[in-house]
Amino acid sequence: MSESPNRKIIGLDIGGTKTAVVLGTAEGEILSRTEFPTNVSSPFDTQFARLCSVVHATLDKVGGPIFAISVSIGGPMDALEGIIKSPPNLPMWVDVPLKKLLKDEFQLPVYVEHDGNAGALAEFYFGAGRGANSIVFLTLGTGFGAGLILDRKLYRGTSCLAGEIGHIRVADDGPEAFGKRGSLEGYCSGSGIEKLATFLFPKRWITPVPVRELAELARKDDAEAKAVFDTSGKYLGRAFAILADLINPEKIILGALGFRLGPLLLEPAMEVLKKEALSQAVSCCQIVPAELGEKIGDVASLCAALNQEGLL
Repeated sequence: MSESPNRKIIGLDIGGTKTAVVLGTAEGEILSRTEFPTNVSSPFDTQFARLCSVVHATLDKVGGPIFAISVSIGGPMDALEGIIKSPPNLPMWVDVPLKKLLKDEFQLPVYVEHDGNAGALAEFYFGAGRGANSIVFLTLGTGFGAGLILDRKLYRGTSCLAGEIGHIRVADDGPEAFGKRGSLEGYCSGSGIEKLATFLFPKRWITPVPVRELAELARKDDAEAKAVFDTSGKYLGRAFAILADLINPEKIILGALGFRLGPLLLEPAMEVLKKEALSQAVSCCQIVPAELGEKIGDVASLCAALNQEGLL
């Protein structure tokens, strides 16, 4: 990491379930935090007004200047232009020029990054990816995205779409996500697992059931709840195998559900990985939870500014 002053940054971690506004430093330290529900069914203008009110309240409490506003949010997007292009878990965010809107509102530099990329940067510099050359970070939150650090550089792809692993179809049928059935997002994301329970056992679960509730049942040896996670884990293992064979990373680092659910997902996933991927790729690839744990989203929200300004 390059030398950097102790600059204060407002970080926005905008997800499909919750949004967090944090005050942090260039060293990844979190000084304060405010969280509120994203309320994705509200019109975008309502969501943006709520976000701005919390940012203004945070700024009012800050002593000293703010270096930048830094945003971590799900894709698809144009990260450098800061245009959000209808993420599946933010359905009201249709071609939103978020960078411009925030710059106009706060008169500060604004940086935007895909949450998978931001998570990868956070773990690469502050967490489990330190010292590695190539890692993959899987968000495993409400959605399912990936961030790629290849040869110690963030890889966005030609049109900022690298890492949209959730869009890959791995089955002919399954819960709908990303506008189609059978995708990794439908089987392995938080919202997908909730739908998976109703897909597999519609007589028991008529509507999507919270992942936390399913996990409690599975840990009590509920056969159907365990079957939901076994199925999700099987497809997660296929994702691991695809990444191991295609990218050959040193580490695949798991966010959110990866460290919250642990063996419920990882035991079936690791079985599939070992069966499907090349043994040489498996032997050199560690599958590990995010070292930052529950702080991953907060630290990741700072990383758009830190990376794009060359402070990492």
